[in-house]
Amino acid sequence: MEGITFYYDWEASLMLWVQSHMGTISAKAASAASVLGEELCLILILGLLYWCIDKKYAEFIGTNITLGLVLNPMLKNLVLRRRPYFDIAGIECLKPVHEGDIYDISLQGYSFPSGHSMNSAIVYGSLPVYKRTKILIAGALILPLLVGISRVMLGVHYPTDVLVGWVCGGAVVLFISYLQRKIERKGLLRLVIFAVSLTGIFFCRTSDYYTALGVMGGMFLALPFEKKYVNFEMTSDPAVASLRVLGGLILYFALNTLMKMPFDAEWLAQPELPQFLVRAVRYFIIGFVLLGIYPMLFRMENRIRDSLRLFRQVS
Repeated sequence: MEGITFYYDWEASLMLWVQSHMGTISAKAASAASVLGEELCLILILGLLYWCIDKKYAEFIGTNITLGLVLNPMLKNLVLRRRPYFDIAGIECLKPVHEGDIYDISLQGYSFPSGHSMNSAIVYGSLPVYKRTKILIAGALILPLLVGISRVMLGVHYPTDVLVGWVCGGAVVLFISYLQRKIERKGLLRLVIFAVSLTGIFFCRTSDYYTALGVMGGMFLALPFEKKYVNFEMTSDPAVASLRVLGGLILYFALNTLMKMPFDAEWLAQPELPQFLVRAVRYFIIGFVLLGIYPMLFRMENRIRDSLRLFRQVS
């Protein structure tokens, strides 16, 4: 298998000790904590902010998140560190990154730095940077800690993967948040970020980079499109907010499934540049539709509400 193996003896000893003392409940708790750093959870947070609460807040957080999602696999493809369960006998992979062959690096990705740890540090760390409250500050400290520890317990990352993931995530939060506040031309800033992110095409050979690049491109194009052509309103109605988020999730899974159908599954699974580019285009379309096109449906909410009110009056 490709990749490079390196680790400190204390990391292997610690992971073996932790897994040997884990019970079923501990493993399930670690698996649940790990979800807090997964892409679907980040999409839910970003979707709730963008579709319901505060678009500017979501744009601020989203810029940080998408850069982190791209930067992490770029770093992984430079360092090429193999996951601990690849090389250390006794360490089990209790929660693979993706379903399929757990030893397929193009599918599961490299180990250093931890993407879950980095992404959780970015999303939960960005929240109080934009809007400082005690609850958000506590979440920024506690949630990335839980995610990072869970990745070691599950056997998919070394402790140093997690530590560097936290550091990189914190650096993204501090640096990109600073740039977003200082640079008024947000479109120019996003263009520079995307141009730098494109350099990964020359050396990244794992699917996570191309997924993230597509999401970034779709989001960065959707934001000015929505502002110019859609400009939907926020909602404080919990029922409406729930419908918007639920509809967005359904649309996400539907688009992802439909856009795979024209291609042979075995062909798509091949770790080659054409397949990776197809993946990037797929997620570009998904990102653009979810953030730019889907909000057009929100205009119908008032009409539906008025129709229901009229129906109740007639009844």
